[in-house]
Amino acid sequence: MDPDLLDLLRGLDGVPQPPRYHPEGDALFHSLQVFQHAQAATCDPELWAAALLHDVGKSIEGRDHDAIGADLLDGLVSDRVVFLVRHHLDLLRDPRRTRRRLHGTRELRDLEALRRWDFAGRRPHATVTTPEAALAAIRDHERRV
Repeated sequence: MDPDLLDLLRGLDGVPQPPRYHPEGDALFHSLQVFQHAQAATCDPELWAAALLHDVGKSIEGRDHDAIGADLLDGLVSDRVVFLVRHHLDLLRDPRRTRRRLHGTRELRDLEALRRWDFAGRRPHATVTTPEAALAAIRDHERRV
């Protein structure tokens, strides 16, 4: 288990989010829900990692958390995960342009899936795993694949 990734996740504990968009509460609880949606939907550990880590930048700044998070993760995870974290809000901010730019690519399919899981991870009373268990699941699956 990578201590740097665990530290980034722990940094989300207690980070508030706007209740209008995130009734589930803090950014860590949300991220763990998003991870579990990804884990239920795919066997791809990079998508699991993107789902788990997509909001790590919120521990520093909410508005630009996508770019900040990608910068924090650069060199710790694959380029694909960094890309997904950096662009996970593109379909929210400018869906038409994003779909045009990435039409027919794996990147668009990945971002669409991440967007669905991000939206689904907003249940106030969900049961979630721990950050340690989520990272261990990703590492274990990567070793088997």
